[in-house]
Amino acid sequence: MREMSGTSTIVVGADPSGQPVQQAMRLANRHGLVAGATGTGKTVTLQHLAEVFSDAGVAVFAADVKGDLCGLGAAGAPQGKVAERIAGMPWLGHTPKAYPVTLWDVAGQSGHPLRTTLSEMGPLLLGNLLELTDSQQAALYAAFKVADREGLLLLDLKDLKALLAHLKDNPQLLGEDSALMTTGSTQALLRRLATLEQQGAEALFGEPALQLEDLLRPDADGRGRIHLLDASRLVHEAPKVYATFLLWLLAELFEQLPERGDADKPVLALFFDEAHLLFNGTPKALQDRLEQVVRLIRSKGVGVYFVTQSPGDLPDSVLAQLGLRIQHGLRAFTAKEQKSLRAVADGFRPNPAFDSLAVLTELGIGEALVGTLEDKGTPAMVQRVLIAPPQSRIGPLSAAERSALIAASPLLGRYDKAIDRESAYEMLTQRKGEPVEPAPVPKADEESFADKAGDFLQSAAGQAIKSAVRQAANQLGRQLVRGLMGSLLGGKKK
Repeated sequence: MREMSGTSTIVVGADPSGQPVQQAMRLANRHGLVAGATGTGKTVTLQHLAEVFSDAGVAVFAADVKGDLCGLGAAGAPQGKVAERIAGMPWLGHTPKAYPVTLWDVAGQSGHPLRTTLSEMGPLLLGNLLELTDSQQAALYAAFKVADREGLLLLDLKDLKALLAHLKDNPQLLGEDSALMTTGSTQALLRRLATLEQQGAEALFGEPALQLEDLLRPDADGRGRIHLLDASRLVHEAPKVYATFLLWLLAELFEQLPERGDADKPVLALFFDEAHLLFNGTPKALQDRLEQVVRLIRSKGVGVYFVTQSPGDLPDSVLAQLGLRIQHGLRAFTAKEQKSLRAVADGFRPNPAFDSLAVLTELGIGEALVGTLEDKGTPAMVQRVLIAPPQSRIGPLSAAERSALIAASPLLGRYDKAIDRESAYEMLTQRKGEPVEPAPVPKADEESFADKAGDFLQSAAGQAIKSAVRQAANQLGRQLVRGLMGSLLGGKKK
């Protein structure tokens, strides 16, 4: 763990005099921002911060948009200007080393498959993903309401399509909501689902679903594991899928984690790259929920760090909640950009030693204006900072290195094979009297039961059973499992 002045801290870098610029780790749940134009060093800053959290025993989840962050899994080999910067920060204790990294990929190609279920996501987030109109959203709510009442689990897209077809043939099941499920709305929902499948989003829904405890479990040496979602294709080809998954993750953490109050450090740091995608085209109701969760989740020990080009990409209500601010260089060529630049400068507590507005356009690569929080939680004066270099590799891993990292993962085999248990599709097909192909059941290994019992609930089958138990418990209350932002009436899941 990197420690300064006897207190666990987030060491950002050095000021012009060579002194460390830092913030107490206990304030890390006050969230943060890493912003700057393309090519100014945001990714390397994010990499350094992920290392600081990991060294402090804090788990990290980050989206790897450019494919460079996976370099965290290999030791660095500093040279040139990077080596010079390290030499200028002797107090940093820089030691090239690899970090415990777990790779994830929605498609399951460059990391462990990352899944959730439609039940857990719920109709509000799903409606945002499908970009539904108000009438189509109302129809989706009605379908989920029937699924609740009928005890039909919605795990993957074929479950929802089967439910919609069932409601089309049996409109009486909708009761007083029958007017909401018109032929046009049903066809529109099916078209949207087909589009989602074409984008490859079908792989996101199913089981074994992601278990949050796997994100929070530390490495064997006590460091926090760094979980990287390969979003290099997702952001460009299916940005709504990317944004909706991150919103779901945030909601699930808020829903499931216990209150922690004031702790020495957070349990998890989330880095949301391309953060503007979380807010672009987001319905007002969902954006209000997101702002609420960002405000409240810090009491659960989660720090949220938005990574984007300009602070203006985020709503003012979210910006007002951010503590640590790292602003790399910006460029202003038009009157509108100059106005935005001034707003960025005004967002810092002034430092009489320099003009923040002038410095913003002068910052070099790996240099930033940094606003930290003082020990009492009040903003400190802005500092011009040279960002500390990461101890891991700056740059991506090779394909062979990625494969080796996945093969050595403690989660190997837990999520890699999809499990298709009985849910809405199978139940509705049986009601129609059609044959259903039985879902594959994972075979037990040749080991004895005693050897296997301790690890069973950590296996893929065990994860599915835990998911089944969790969802069955909610069925007793006539509710499907879903996060805060996905609930029908805003209530918390039982």
